[in-house]
Amino acid sequence: MRWSIKLGRPFGIDIYIHATFVLLLAYLGVSTYLRDRSVAAAFEGVVFFVLLFGCVLLHELGHAVAARRYGIPTRDITLYPIGGVARLERMPSEPRQELVVAVAGPLVNVAIFAALFAWLGATGSWIPLAGLSTATGPLLERLAVINLSLAVFNMIPAFPMDGGRVLRALLALRLPYAHATRVAASLGQGIALLFGLLGLFGNPILLFIAFFVWIAAGQEAGAVQAQAALGGIPVRAAMLTRFDVVAPSDPLHRVTTLILSGSQADFPVVDDDVLVGVVLRTELFAALHRQALDTPVADLMRRDFPRAHADEPLIDVVGRMQGARIQVVPVESDGRLVGLLTIENVGEFLAIQAAGPRTRDR
Repeated sequence: MRWSIKLGRPFGIDIYIHATFVLLLAYLGVSTYLRDRSVAAAFEGVVFFVLLFGCVLLHELGHAVAARRYGIPTRDITLYPIGGVARLERMPSEPRQELVVAVAGPLVNVAIFAALFAWLGATGSWIPLAGLSTATGPLLERLAVINLSLAVFNMIPAFPMDGGRVLRALLALRLPYAHATRVAASLGQGIALLFGLLGLFGNPILLFIAFFVWIAAGQEAGAVQAQAALGGIPVRAAMLTRFDVVAPSDPLHRVTTLILSGSQADFPVVDDDVLVGVVLRTELFAALHRQALDTPVADLMRRDFPRAHADEPLIDVVGRMQGARIQVVPVESDGRLVGLLTIENVGEFLAIQAAGPRTRDR
């Protein structure tokens, strides 16, 4: 992943740390040293921050392990300076499953707090909370308190926090999924407004959280509405049926000419009526500075690529495309290439579907 460093692969899940995280560690160490003039204090500050994000990683692994229980793999987990993100291939479709997956992360933080609290109590190391801050006090006690804070914060009933998904799952036990999402998203945006108002009176961090929650809640509601609109529709209803193809022996110049002369961005590569690859515009543009225009398409085409069947549910294919972060999928039927499915065309299809009922009502 771009600007990310791979740390390992526990439970078969790729773990990444964003490069800005390393810069933040360096800044934290230097600023603590300049403030306290103590190498020991700077080292402890960095260690505390690393342990904190170790707990964030365990939180995300909690989601991933719970999702795996329901056959949902996790593509990767990335740690950013503002938190962690676990990319599940899809969210559970059953409300009870989503409830378990959503609550698994905060439960990990509660378990960490309980373990540290028990240890500190047994060793007599617990001090009054009034003596704690983010920079002072016993390291393990600070870590225990912040884990409890993480659990509470994540249970706020607003997307993208886990509490928003818990609320949606509980509502979906009695309401249609899309309706439950709209209710949860509306509540989340109401909480965002409250955070924004509080942020205006002295805490600018709340303004950032408010903006983040407002956008995420709207995106979640829009995504679920789109999924509801795609339900029961086959790929062939939304795929492009007029498109250009190229052959493995064609020069890259032919691809650039097709891009300039039309609106198609990505091209299937067909050899004797058999789909053998795809040429993606992003990869073509990245390669043009080192590849001659007479280079054959076969040297650049991607041979390992997802495919779809014309009768496959559209919602399943769109989910795979979003999970893999790809914009186009070739569509086949009876072993023949019959279309292309693009994210852009799916968006246009949804717009037409949304406009259709209003047109018929007139």
